[in-house]
Amino acid sequence: MATGQGATARPSGVEVTGVHQYDAWQRREMPHVELLRTDLWSIPLPMPESPLRYVSVYALAGPGGLTLIDAGWGSDEAWTALKSGLATFGADVSDIRACLVTHLHYDHIGLAGRIREASDAWIALHPADQEVLADPAFREPHRALPADIDWLVSLGAPRDEAARMRSSSPAYARRAEIVMPDRLIEGGTSVTVRGWQLRALHTPGHTPGHLCFVDERTHDLFGGDSLLPRITPSIGAYRHGGDALGDFLASLDTMAAAGLEHVLPAHEWRFRGVDTRTAEIRDHHRDRLREVVEAVRDHPGDVPWRLAARLHWSRPWSEYDGMLRIQAVAETAAHLVHLCRLGVVAATDEPVPRYQLPAGPPNTGPPNTRTPER
Repeated sequence: MATGQGATARPSGVEVTGVHQYDAWQRREMPHVELLRTDLWSIPLPMPESPLRYVSVYALAGPGGLTLIDAGWGSDEAWTALKSGLATFGADVSDIRACLVTHLHYDHIGLAGRIREASDAWIALHPADQEVLADPAFREPHRALPADIDWLVSLGAPRDEAARMRSSSPAYARRAEIVMPDRLIEGGTSVTVRGWQLRALHTPGHTPGHLCFVDERTHDLFGGDSLLPRITPSIGAYRHGGDALGDFLASLDTMAAAGLEHVLPAHEWRFRGVDTRTAEIRDHHRDRLREVVEAVRDHPGDVPWRLAARLHWSRPWSEYDGMLRIQAVAETAAHLVHLCRLGVVAATDEPVPRYQLPAGPPNTGPPNTRTPER
């Protein structure tokens, strides 16, 4: 779910093309189903208790059936909205032949199993996200709960506080219900689906296996959560090592270099201006990296759980609890990991790493956010 806590505060410089979506957002209403081309529709499906309100599922029509990009939240309300949305252009769930899921988050994959049962459609995902789904520490509630608590403790949370935030979460039952994909799609793969030729872009960061899809005819980008017009997607630290923020910054480079212009995102509204938007998001992360460096300089030896409280967020830190606090701490940890990779910050080798500026000449932070060659 794209609940980036560090949303860009200044207005985005992109051109809004989803005017109805934008107007509905301003009125705090759900947008209606839109015909975007003769063979393409945008269907908004509601998300419960989310400030993002809905996820846009895209229906691609071709000979003999439909392909969906993303599936929506796994609720009866979203299922009803999908069926009624398809009915507006004379289609039915049984017409779906494939569902290309951009990433493993529940608002994108939650309905996939129900869609497959009703239509025999195949479900596709990137191998890296399939690996997360298959992990018993993610999928099995009796293993996932202690694993989540241990992970929060590894970020500096007191164990009793970590247990309080996770023990009552309904997410564990949902995780167990997420379907495993029938097909795996790697980045760079050409995907042919009933009259459509798509190219998969692997854009990790938001999740390890996030995929975007490029329409080879129009060069439009089905952007999932990787490129949104108003907010920055949540980039939380990977649980099993690696540099999530570094991956995301490289993904911005991938999208900026792909010769794309028009974006059909999973949230908010459609827009034009890939170069502009990727630059804005990169600027945001550069500013955040510098802020994290300042927090480490002023509070050497601190842990992500406490350093997060020293950063600027979109609301007072006292209002951050539960998943909001967890996401904020995970985003802080992702920035710390990236700074360590750049050599700007150093971490102690402990079960709970503590961060400080490295010995040597003062370093005020990274001059830019481009990652070193891999």
